[in-house]
Amino acid sequence: MTIKANLARRRLLGGAIALVASGPAWAQGGALDGRRFNGVFIERGKTSGDADTLSFQAGRFRSSACDHYGYADAPYRASVLGDALAFEAETESSQYGKLRWAGTVHGERLDGTLTMVRDGQPAGEKWVVAGEVK
Repeated sequence: MTIKANLARRRLLGGAIALVASGPAWAQGGALDGRRFNGVFIERGKTSGDADTLSFQAGRFRSSACDHYGYADAPYRASVLGDALAFEAETESSQYGKLRWAGTVHGERLDGTLTMVRDGQPAGEKWVVAGEVK
């Protein structure tokens, strides 16, 4: 193998390693735009909770159950994860702090978690299970 070919091979291998090490290819919202999911918002350790509608529109994410607490919609990002779409968003309320959302959409089902963050520290976790509104 020539020196030139060996260098080209090393550059290609180095680029592939960097791509794998970087994890999923997150993109700004859009992949879930126009989709809505009705479900239940449940505190960790409980078996019942509040109704919620999670909406994705124009690159933004919104939880209807959080409207009452002053949480606004927020940009989301999404990534293909096998045969599902993973998403992340961070909504904020001036009174209650931040909610870090993470979940997956597989077909018509959404499974998600949110972590309440106050003063930069996790303050609780809740789950959302929802089905798509048609």
